Amino acid sequence: MRAWLIEHSPELRALGLEAEAAQARIHPAGALPDPSASVIFRGPDAPWRRADGGREVDYALRQRFPLWGKRELARTAARHEAAAANLDRGAASRDLMADAEVAYVRYWHADEAVAVLDRRIALLRQIEEMAGVRYALGRAPQQDAIRAQVEQTTLQRERIERISAKNEAIAGLNALLGRDPNAPLAPPAEVPALHVLSAELSVALEGVDAHPAVQSQREIADAARASSALQRRNRFPDITLGVGAMQMGNGVESTELMLEVEIPFQQRARREREREARLLHDAALARANQAQRVLQGRGASAWAQWQSAREQRLLIENRLMPQADATYQSALASYQVGEVDFSTLLEALNEWQGADLARVDALRDELTGAAAVRAIEGEMP
Repeated sequence: MRAWLIEHSPELRALGLEAEAAQARIHPAGALPDPSASVIFRGPDAPWRRADGGREVDYALRQRFPLWGKRELARTAARHEAAAANLDRGAASRDLMADAEVAYVRYWHADEAVAVLDRRIALLRQIEEMAGVRYALGRAPQQDAIRAQVEQTTLQRERIERISAKNEAIAGLNALLGRDPNAPLAPPAEVPALHVLSAELSVALEGVDAHPAVQSQREIADAARASSALQRRNRFPDITLGVGAMQMGNGVESTELMLEVEIPFQQRARREREREARLLHDAALARANQAQRVLQGRGASAWAQWQSAREQRLLIENRLMPQADATYQSALASYQVGEVDFSTLLEALNEWQGADLARVDALRDELTGAAAVRAIEGEMP
């Protein structure tokens, strides 16, 4: 599923193209500006139309050279921006994978819940038949069979709701996979394998510092730091070198060498640009810190959900379901010989199958929490 997501997700494709575009900006950021060339005609009466010896033509070629390491600083800032763009794609990939895992869990859960309800309805039909036989023998009231039918109708209504939830999960999963919302999906063959690798919450949260969302903001901060240094270097002027020649008639009359220096006159504007770069650097560091805190909170919340749901599932599987099963089997045997009434049998059945449905719900919450924790841990197989 991960390979499909990476290949077909429009969001990841767009982020990948933006990362490539940012990579392509690295070389131009530190390249020399294009040189300039000029041709000047001098002389009376439209000299560009004259070809005699009275026409003077000046040729010049100029090249500006940024000094003081400005080109390398500009290239460094572009490198950090490209790295941030690539990390943004990695963060989006993690979130998208976690969303896809949660969507698949919802799809599996809805299908499994429908299967549990179908088993429960089938057991109610057996009880209904048993109640009908006992009514024919005069050992039970007709109300027992009717109550079994009413219970089945109630479960059929719940089954419709679960099927609706399953269709919603299919549409959501197809949307994440970049497929048509009504595209068919293979039925889930088994429980999704989403395991939390960390033994403790503190270990799981160690991956927050290396999370792409945090690292991206730090790369942006480094880019802002390089931009700030570049703005400080702009206090020192660049130079422009030029060469020229003067043509008189058909021969070169003279040549020239030019040196131009920028005058750093707009000091206030330059100081404001330096201030802007410093503020952007501080803002990026604050965003990195905020991203780290948000991820820690999200990880702690997901861990609590996963741990609580896991404990509930284990309790239901190891204790509640065996107890409810034994209670139902005892009530069923007692009802057959008339030792308990139908209400006791129906209550035992509801407790037993209700425990099975609670197990499925707890497993859904456990897997959902595990998907969120895995996104923090960085284990996205």
